[in-house]
Amino acid sequence: MKARILKIVSKDYRLELEDGSIVDGMLQGKVRLQMTPAAGDFAETVNTDGRWMVKKILPRRNHLIRPFVANVDQALIVMSVHDPEFSDVLIDRLCFLIVHAGIEPVLIVTKCDLGLDPETEKRIREYENGPVRVIRTARDTLDESLKDLLSGKISVLTGQSGAGKSTLLNKLDPSFCLKTQEISKALGRGKHTTRHNELHPVAGGYVADTPGFSSLDFSRMSVEDLYSSVLEFRPYLGKCRFNDCIHENEPGCAVKEAVEQGLIPETRYRNYLAVLKMIKSRKEKYS
Repeated sequence: MKARILKIVSKDYRLELEDGSIVDGMLQGKVRLQMTPAAGDFAETVNTDGRWMVKKILPRRNHLIRPFVANVDQALIVMSVHDPEFSDVLIDRLCFLIVHAGIEPVLIVTKCDLGLDPETEKRIREYENGPVRVIRTARDTLDESLKDLLSGKISVLTGQSGAGKSTLLNKLDPSFCLKTQEISKALGRGKHTTRHNELHPVAGGYVADTPGFSSLDFSRMSVEDLYSSVLEFRPYLGKCRFNDCIHENEPGCAVKEAVEQGLIPETRYRNYLAVLKMIKSRKEKYS
């Protein structure tokens, strides 16, 4: 029977079977020779003498290293308008990594009841007018578009500490409030030290239990990976004068022309150039 791995603690596994039932199981030794299992993996299981055994890990659609979770549907970037301040630099760097991993980014803007200065409002509208889904939230209110946000999906949460990740989860699923302290440690300041990975059931879906992309590690990305991961660039890729254009200083660059025409926000392009510089300097250092 096919099952999804929900929790791994040493050799003990918690599984969700196809019929929705939750059972405990173990891993057959030979499975580790295939790959290291992760929460979110789908697996072939068999019930032998009343004990569920994971006999094979099925191919993954995607996976993350931190948190170590597979088959992720979406990454929620939680960003506040104040305390801490809104940061398009952090949002864009997270988006580049999320898209590169084959995961859909969703921007959740919190604390909108505190008021927005004109510059922050402009930045948020740039995202709203672009390819990334944006949801604004305010204290004591639940946006209708949030209701089905997690249902039927595996999600990871990332963003600033103090932006309201645990508060958001409790809005989405009030029954989750008993776990606020536990999940805030897991999603907050990187103090989560348990030696297991787990998916928590929230609002009809599952949320990974550790910070995503907290290190902003671009060491595994090439220049081509980077510009392919900027969603705003995609309509213009392949339209530049030169096939090897990296959208920096080349003449006839369709991406730069789109920026000049206001079709791509200048902030997005500027943040791209900053990461491009990081990747190029790393390449030069090790070449």
